[in-house]
Amino acid sequence: MNHPDYNSPAELKAVLEAKGFSMQKKFGQNFLINGSARQKLIDTLDVKEGMRVWEIGPGLGAMTSGILEKGADLTVFEIDRGFASLISSYFESYANNNRFHLVEGDVIKTWKNQLKEGLPERLFGNLPYNIAATIIADTIEEGVRFDSCVFTVQKEVAQRMCAKPGSEDYSSFSVLCQWAYDLKPVIDLGGGNFWPKPNVDSRAVLLTKKEKWPCCSHPKAFVKVQRALFSSRRKNVRNNLSSYLKNNDLAMAYLEKAGIPPEKRAEVLSVEEILHLSDVIEGGL
Repeated sequence: MNHPDYNSPAELKAVLEAKGFSMQKKFGQNFLINGSARQKLIDTLDVKEGMRVWEIGPGLGAMTSGILEKGADLTVFEIDRGFASLISSYFESYANNNRFHLVEGDVIKTWKNQLKEGLPERLFGNLPYNIAATIIADTIEEGVRFDSCVFTVQKEVAQRMCAKPGSEDYSSFSVLCQWAYDLKPVIDLGGGNFWPKPNVDSRAVLLTKKEKWPCCSHPKAFVKVQRALFSSRRKNVRNNLSSYLKNNDLAMAYLEKAGIPPEKRAEVLSVEEILHLSDVIEGGL
């Protein structure tokens, strides 16, 4: 089946109207209509022949097509039934050659089941705001990391991912991302690069798996500790840690042993300091 011109809003709209489909705002659906930007993202993903790749939210397959042309063994996660039926027909020949696999439904609920097929080397997604942080954090918290990922997300989400200690955007999410990956902004994309045009700007980010990881003795404990430290941004680390441990004296003792002043706030602590504190807590006094 012939693909639409992915650079043409008019043609994309005609395809949807012919099928009786409509864009679902709740799914954050916006098509990247800038061909040069799509090519830059695919080049950044650095797909090799035979490499296993996951793509979240393929839509009508603009990026899917480019990834498959690189020789990937591609699994796509699509929540929209209409889009799923269309891309199934668009990429039928690849499916017949066992290089295109479609997983229908909410990726947040389905991605773990796909691990039985093995962990892919690449993860790609043009992620809507409402699931971007969730899916990224979920994989990291489960100890699942990909060799590299390329995500296009709302610019504010990208800023949180890459934020440094002491900045307004630095958060538990920043710590998780920087704990697991080295991050690098790839390209900024204004609303005019998409159809329908969103009211927000986007940024693509490259995540490359850190060689030395998890850098702590108890990864699951670290996830809980760092989340607890950021549980109330207006409170200092002593207060948040006391609530987590349900013991103020113990919190003070751990902070002293870790060399962290109790009056500090979590947003000024580096990832390394939080890792050290977590190991101190797990190691006991």
